[in-house]
Amino acid sequence: MLKIVKASLIVTAATVGFAMPAQADINEALANICTIVQADDKGELRKKMRTVQSDYRMKLRDYYDGITCNGQSLIRTALLSNAVETGTLMVKKMPSRTLSSPEQDGKTLSAWIAEQGLDSSPIAAELQERL
Repeated sequence: MLKIVKASLIVTAATVGFAMPAQADINEALANICTIVQADDKGELRKKMRTVQSDYRMKLRDYYDGITCNGQSLIRTALLSNAVETGTLMVKKMPSRTLSSPEQDGKTLSAWIAEQGLDSSPIAAELQERL
């Protein structure tokens, strides 16, 4: 009887010790995406997008609307930071219907770009090609 109790305690301890840690939530995974976009680190942005896609089965279009950087969307942040590499990558990865729909402030990206005078940006040119 004592051997059975000892064996069950050892099995329980081993099971608890080898249990997989819980995955962090999506907010932690996307915590520094604004910094990556502002730094124009295309490689790191690709890596972050791949990680989120493999861990959470979410593509950029799934979480784009939920992320703001100082009140601006990711593409607007790229435009304001002159982050051409990350901005064009995001424009290419987003569906055209999302790019042409109004954002949180009610303005489309095209209207906002014209209002801000950022028409000469390569990101704006890529956006116009997609639309």
